[in-house]
Amino acid sequence: MPELPEVEHAVRRLRRALRGRRIVAVRALHRAQARTLTPAVARRIAGHAITGVTRRGKHQLVHLDDGATLLVHFRLDGDWELGRAGTAMPRHARVVFDLDGGRRAVLTDPRALCTVTYHRPGAPPDLALGPEAEDRAVTAAWLHGQLRTRRGPIKPVLLDQRLLAGLGNIYAQEACWRAGIHPAAAASSLSRPRVTRLLAGIRAALADGHTNAGRYREGERVVPFKVYDREGEPCRRCGAPLRRMVQAGRGTWYCGACQTR
Repeated sequence: MPELPEVEHAVRRLRRALRGRRIVAVRALHRAQARTLTPAVARRIAGHAITGVTRRGKHQLVHLDDGATLLVHFRLDGDWELGRAGTAMPRHARVVFDLDGGRRAVLTDPRALCTVTYHRPGAPPDLALGPEAEDRAVTAAWLHGQLRTRRGPIKPVLLDQRLLAGLGNIYAQEACWRAGIHPAAAASSLSRPRVTRLLAGIRAALADGHTNAGRYREGERVVPFKVYDREGEPCRRCGAPLRRMVQAGRGTWYCGACQTR
C-alpha cells in the first residue's frame, strides 16, 4: 500500500535509473494499461529522453525532453522493477519501458490497477491536490482552519488528497495514534492544541516511513508501525490491546484507551 514515503523512495530509484536515458519503446502488457497507453501514444513517447522524475502526492511524474509528462500511479500494489533488457520478465509486468543502453524499467502490479497516462507538451496533468503533507508552509493554524469546516471523523478526512497530498490510510492512523486522537473524533471538533499535536504526528509518522524506506508487504513490517495491522497487540504507549474498526471501507487500527475523542 504505497503512500508518500514509499512513492518518494520509488521516485528516487527511478530518477537514478532513468534520468538522461532515451526511451526506445513503450509496451502495455495488460488491457487495463493499454486503454491509455495506446499504440499511437507509445509512438509519441518513443525516441524521447527523460529529463527528470518528480513526485506530487502519491503520483510520479516522468518528464520528457519535448515537454510531455508521463503520470504514473501505483494504486494499491504497483512497483518498479529496474534492470537490463533480455532478463526474464517479472510475473506481473504491466508496462515496459525499453531504454537505450540495454536498460529496462517495468511497472509491475498483481492487481493491474496501476496507471500510466500521457500528457502532451504544454498540458501538464491537473491533479487538484492540496499542499504536501510535509510542506513546512502547512502550519497548525492553517490545518485547524481547514478542519473546522470538515464533516466526518478525522482519519477519513485526512485521506482527502485535496486537504493534504500524499497522506494515506496507514500514515493517517499512525499520526492519530501519535497525537492521542481517536480516529473517529469529529474533525471539526479538534482544538488548536490537538491539531498542533496531530500535525506533529503526521510529520513524525512520515519521517519514520522515510527513514525505513521500502514497501509494506503482507506479513512483513518494513516500517515499524505503531498501530497499523496490530490488532490485539499491546499499545506501545499504554499497553492496552489495540483495536480495529472499519471507516469508509478502510481498516483502522487504534488504541481505545489512550486515543480520545
